[in-house]
Amino acid sequence: MDPSGPAGPSSAAGSGDDALAPPQHQVQPLAQAQPQPQQAAPPPQLSRYESQKRRDWNTFLQYLRNHRPPLTLARCSGAHVIEFLKYLDQFGKTKVHAAGCAYFGQPNPPAPCPCPLRQAWGSLDALIGRLRAAYEESGHAPESNPFAARAVRIYLRDVRDAHAKARGIPYEKKSRKRKQPPAAATGEASSSSSSAAAAREAAAAASAGDGSSSGSVAAKAAPTTGGGQGSATTTAAPAPTSTSRVQ
Repeated sequence: MDPSGPAGPSSAAGSGDDALAPPQHQVQPLAQAQPQPQQAAPPPQLSRYESQKRRDWNTFLQYLRNHRPPLTLARCSGAHVIEFLKYLDQFGKTKVHAAGCAYFGQPNPPAPCPCPLRQAWGSLDALIGRLRAAYEESGHAPESNPFAARAVRIYLRDVRDAHAKARGIPYEKKSRKRKQPPAAATGEASSSSSSAAAAREAAAAASAGDGSSSGSVAAKAAPTTGGGQGSATTTAAPAPTSTSRVQ
């Protein structure tokens, strides 16, 4: 017999069992969690002053681009700044009476008039301050700042005086209030001064009382020594006794 005969089916059966066995899946390691990119922190919120300064600066740069002929910031001077301020007058909301207006110099006119609206002096002055700061913050030298030119300061002063006359509202410079001492300190100072005055009065009264007491003692002592009799003091009492014994 061929010994390989029985082996054939057994091997075939073995191979069939292996074929029927479920396939083994290799467990793959879990993928490492990738770190998520961190969200950038939101920029800090600008203050009201910084936001207004940025808007004013962008408006001025836009004005330079629309200028005819176009004007660069390096060639800008104080005269161009004054032109920009006059250009803003068309957007003003302050009534400035003309010299021939019937309400010239009246702060509260009873009726409307055809006088134009202008930018208030305070608004222009604050605008120039913001633009002056924005110019230097943008990296330009303070010496070449057109917003700090002398011509701009003179123009603002003239606008202030003209508006004050036309509107009848004089400009008053705000004076800084001096800090008053607190009430507690004032009370302590007054109490200390009153106590010092009371001490001086007490000292004066004490000195006057010492003088009057010494004078009264001297006045009482004088009759005792002169007449040999004294009843005011207990020490002078033995004197008459000794004299009576002598007699």
